[in-house]
Amino acid sequence: MFKKILVANRGEIALRIQRACRELGVKAVMVYSEADRDAKYVRLAEEAVCIGPAASNLSYLNMPAIISAAEVTDAEAIHPGYGFLSENADFAERVEKSGFQFIGPTPESIRIMGDKVSAKQAMIRAGVPCVPGSEGELPDDPAHIRRIAKSVGYPVIIKAAGGGGGRGMRVVHTEAALINAVAMTKAEAGAAFGNPAVYMEKFLQNPRHIEIQILADKHKNAVYLGERDCSMQRRHQKILEEAPAPGISRKLIDRIGERCVAACKKINYRGAGTFEFLYEDGEFYFIEMNTRVQVEHPITEMVTGIDIVKTQIMVAAGEKLPFTQRQITVNGHAMECRINAEDPYKFTPSPGRVTTWHAPGGPGVRVDSHIYTNYFVPPNYDSMIGKIIVHGDTREQAMARMRTALLETAVEGIHTNIPLHRELMVDAKFMAGGTNIHYLEHWLEHHKR
Repeated sequence: MFKKILVANRGEIALRIQRACRELGVKAVMVYSEADRDAKYVRLAEEAVCIGPAASNLSYLNMPAIISAAEVTDAEAIHPGYGFLSENADFAERVEKSGFQFIGPTPESIRIMGDKVSAKQAMIRAGVPCVPGSEGELPDDPAHIRRIAKSVGYPVIIKAAGGGGGRGMRVVHTEAALINAVAMTKAEAGAAFGNPAVYMEKFLQNPRHIEIQILADKHKNAVYLGERDCSMQRRHQKILEEAPAPGISRKLIDRIGERCVAACKKINYRGAGTFEFLYEDGEFYFIEMNTRVQVEHPITEMVTGIDIVKTQIMVAAGEKLPFTQRQITVNGHAMECRINAEDPYKFTPSPGRVTTWHAPGGPGVRVDSHIYTNYFVPPNYDSMIGKIIVHGDTREQAMARMRTALLETAVEGIHTNIPLHRELMVDAKFMAGGTNIHYLEHWLEHHKR
């Protein structure tokens, strides 16, 4: 096991990794920007290093500063969390070339799965079902592009090969709009991701977003930890997640989980990862793989009893997975509400001073948050300030606990999206389960403030 790990992130995930390190008896070095000087995990740190000003590109995205911080503190490994540099293959490579262990997959795995075209090709070879579409990057020839679209069938969606986070996508309903949409997506992809390559997929009308959590070690062992339903989203950004997914049989989940495990072994994957699928009419269609820990990992931890972050660290240190697939069981139901510092209906960010913070409690309630009373939410980063997670024996009990937890939570001084979560928890369609990825946007249209 490592003696010291540098945590190359901020916010609630930095605190989450710090806690996992403490449980393992490992020292955690926290890095921070000038805007995060007063963060809870910095105050609690045994060692902390300022890596630059508030701007992400000068701090949390500054590879030389992070590697220098690891060198001066004698850290042995670097945990990237999620976001920032967590899926940057060049960073993973630089970390390992500098003599540190990257707590995540190999740079090669990140490259394969980070490019949506090569990821899809790898999954097809591994027998994982994919959305019908182009076999690879779209050609330049407009006639060829039209032929591909015709064979796939409208509507289609044009996606950036290097995209992510809901960016670099355009839905096309008619042939007349196709070539212009491809050109625009290419231009956006080149500007946003430095990679203008785009590909085409069939646009599914009413799918759900289902993901499979996997863990793999360096000894060719891999397991899946059930599924999560992340269909409650706005502009491809998740708002609320649950596990297991309501209304999908264990047999179907086991079948797709086994294929994900087989794919991991085929690409020599190590660490934590998530296979994301669209699910429609009883069929799964692979869309991408996240080669890192996910924001919503706690709901899987709640239903399986497995600490995903600790396991990430253990397998990075060369240990074998401490469990087999047969030992993994899914018990009860868990839900997570992402708490964002933003207007609950207009979604405008709301940075500022938190004058009151009261976290909920009670049976089956977990809160992952780095905020506290008098904490200043900086305007420089993502608006998420925490997550409320609940577990119950049944989905109904989990919902009841979430309603209570949301009522107990008090945040003053800034706006949060808690009022939105409170409404969704009593929405009849959500309570019935199985809403699709478009449901929240339609709901918001009919509930305009």
